[in-house]
Amino acid sequence: MYTSVSPEKAVEIIKSGDRVYIHTAAAAPQTLIDAMTKRHEELRDVEIVHLHIEGKAPYTDLKYEKSFRLNSLFVGPNVRKQTQEQGNTSYVPIFLSEVPLLFRRRIMKLDVALITVSPPDKHGFCSLGVSVEATRAAIDSAEHVIAQINRNMPRSMGDGLIHISELDAFVEVDDELAKKEQIPLSDRVLKIGKYISQLIEDGSTLQMGIGAIPDAALKELHHHKNLGIHSEMISDGVLDLIESGAINGVDKVSHPGKVVAGFALGSQRLYDYIDDNPLFYMAAIEWVNDVVHIRANPKVVAINSAIEVDITGQVCSDTIGSKVYSGVGGQMDYIRGAALSEGGKPIIALPSQTNKGISRIVPFLKQGAGVVTTRAHVHYLVTEWGVANLFGKNIHQRIKAMIGIAHPDHREWLWNEAQRMYHINLSVF
Repeated sequence: MYTSVSPEKAVEIIKSGDRVYIHTAAAAPQTLIDAMTKRHEELRDVEIVHLHIEGKAPYTDLKYEKSFRLNSLFVGPNVRKQTQEQGNTSYVPIFLSEVPLLFRRRIMKLDVALITVSPPDKHGFCSLGVSVEATRAAIDSAEHVIAQINRNMPRSMGDGLIHISELDAFVEVDDELAKKEQIPLSDRVLKIGKYISQLIEDGSTLQMGIGAIPDAALKELHHHKNLGIHSEMISDGVLDLIESGAINGVDKVSHPGKVVAGFALGSQRLYDYIDDNPLFYMAAIEWVNDVVHIRANPKVVAINSAIEVDITGQVCSDTIGSKVYSGVGGQMDYIRGAALSEGGKPIIALPSQTNKGISRIVPFLKQGAGVVTTRAHVHYLVTEWGVANLFGKNIHQRIKAMIGIAHPDHREWLWNEAQRMYHINLSVF
């Protein structure tokens, strides 16, 4: 009844002037992306929209600038240089929780959604697998949905089911999902992870991103009890804690006992673990990142990173100066949700300096830098030199706390700049 077609045939649906959404992270449908890009000679002014995607992004090549332009909602490594240097790519600063509103309210009217799904079950339902996030809203809003049915896509529980009859065209592939393996942890990162773990109480609900610092924190939690997960994304770091029993979700209010996430990115072990496993609830991002649902859980600990932080607590996480590096993402969704959770702790964690010895705690942010998390939202800042709790502190007290967790090589410089800018008199406070 339902018949697959060739990739070339499937992407014939795309027309010049269309806006095309591409599925997120490991679910990026590379076969369809390549087939669409090969039509560059006959397509003009096709706008590509996506969050972070793994794999290649060939449509950003300048030789295709008359055919394709990228309007990115989050900038990953595969489109970073192009976004910083090319005129056919740009970036939309937006909270991850609000991306679905762009589609549902037709602020970004989607003509086509390119997605990856699992093979259909006996009832004809496919799964969005490891990546539900804003793609659920994109599917509901797009005029046409083109899928690659990938036998390697796990079948996940939650909001990601789509019946094969909803697909305007599909191709069948046997492509490996993109993977993100865990990297060795440096001593500096391990120190940060240990400080973070000391802030986490039994019964906490955790949100963390991907990367060395979240992995380092999770490695320190094996003796904790009754931890839960409610996070925009998950990676391999949660698996050992699930198997040891440290993560069981029994104290959660929202979906107790479930690992809730918008998408997953990690190793094959993670994907195999999610497959057909009712422990995992892969959720639409407008729900999982809704502050109301985040704060409903007890002791929410949100662990997020930054590029640089000024001495008053302003957090830049998406740019290096005026150059876009990543995106707003869900940081503010969880910083706010954790702050409002009973016993919650919003944490920004970063090494105190770059690998080149440049301080990441600065007197003021670089010209053109974006403030993702304001100093009014910040509570905990963590480096390898300790923890600064800025909540309720005035500017002078914040400066003292921030310099206390800066690298010792930069503290005198920071004090001198602070005195010049803020005329500090610590004896008063």
